[in-house]
Amino acid sequence: MKMKLLKKIGVLSAACAVAALASSASLAQSARVDQGGDIKPLCGTNPIRIALIDGYGGDTWRKITLAELKDEASKCSNISDIQYTDAGGDPQAYNAAINSYSAQGFDIIFAFTDFGDAATPAYRSAFQAGVTMVPFFGVLKGKPGVDFAVNPYQDSIAIGKSFAEWVGKALNGKGNVLMLGGPAGASSSADFMKGYKEGLKEFPDLKLLDQNYITTNWNPADAQKAAAGLIAKYPQIDAIASDFGVTSLATIKAFEQAGVKVPAMAAIATNNEMNCKYINQLKDDKAWPYLALDGSNGDIRFALRHALAYHNKLENKEPLGVVPYVFADSTADVKPKCSETAPPDADMSSLLPPEKLEALFK
Repeated sequence: MKMKLLKKIGVLSAACAVAALASSASLAQSARVDQGGDIKPLCGTNPIRIALIDGYGGDTWRKITLAELKDEASKCSNISDIQYTDAGGDPQAYNAAINSYSAQGFDIIFAFTDFGDAATPAYRSAFQAGVTMVPFFGVLKGKPGVDFAVNPYQDSIAIGKSFAEWVGKALNGKGNVLMLGGPAGASSSADFMKGYKEGLKEFPDLKLLDQNYITTNWNPADAQKAAAGLIAKYPQIDAIASDFGVTSLATIKAFEQAGVKVPAMAAIATNNEMNCKYINQLKDDKAWPYLALDGSNGDIRFALRHALAYHNKLENKEPLGVVPYVFADSTADVKPKCSETAPPDADMSSLLPPEKLEALFK
C-alpha cells in the first residue's frame, strides 16, 4: 500500500535531543546521530521487507529521512523491499497503513510518532501479529515487548537543558528569554520546556518571560503571527529557543518586518533557507547569535539498527536515545552549510553522501 505524497509541511515532532554539550550528564545516555554503529553485524541472513509510515509526509525533510533509511538498509543485502506511505495528516489512514503492511507480511514497520500515544492500539495489533513494530522519534508511554518492539527516540529534555546552557553563554547569563513549541498540549514540546526550565536554573539573571512554550503548531504562518504578538507584548526579548527550525525562521522574519533586532536563536531541525539567510547576514555583519542542532534525519538509521537487532534476536549496544550534532554555533564560529541549488526546506545536515543528497533535489 502506497499513498500519494501530499505537499504540505510535515509536523516535525519535536521530541529532540542535543549533543551540543556532551559534558552534560543528561546526554551521556544518548548516542550522537553522526556517530552510529555498524549495521552489518545486525543484518541477519533471511529476506526482510520494510515499510515506513509518516503521519505528515511530503516535505523535503521526510523525503531525506526515507533516503537515509534506504541508504542504511543498502548495507544489508537481505533487505529486499522498502515501501513508504504518507498518511497526509489523517490518523485513520496512518493506522490503516500499519494494518495493511502487517496483513501483507512485512517484517519491520517503522512509524514516525506524529500521532503520539493515540496510535498505540495500531502498533500493538501489528506487533502481536508478529511484526517488528518500531514507532520512532517521540517517546511513547507504551510498553516495549507488549505494545511495540522498540521505541528509538530523541530526548526533548536534554535539548531543552542544552539550549538553556547555550543561551546563558550567548547572553553572558543575563536577559529575557522565551521558547517556541508546537501545538497546545504537545508532549514533546512540554518535555523540551521542562528541560529548558531546568537548564535556566543555572542562570538566575535569565528571565523566562512565559512559563509555557509559545504555541506555533509547527507552522510558519502561525509562528510568524505568534512572534508578532510577542514583539508587541514584550519590549525586550534577548533569546528564543525553538523545537523546529521552520518556526525559528518565521520568527526571524517577524522581527525583521517589525524593524526589531533579531534575538539570539537556538533551533533544531533547521533548513536550507534559514542557514543561507544566516550566512548572508554574516557577510553583511547583521547576523544574530545562532545555534543549530541537526542531523535528525539520521535517527532512522538508529531505528533500523534497533529493529534489525530485535528482529534477528541480536544485541545492539547503542542506546535508544539519539542526539543531533552541532551544525552551527556563533559562539564557537561554526558556520552551517548553505546550498544555492537545494530546496528552501532541505536539511543540509543529512548523513547522506553529498552526491545522494543533491540527487534528491534534481
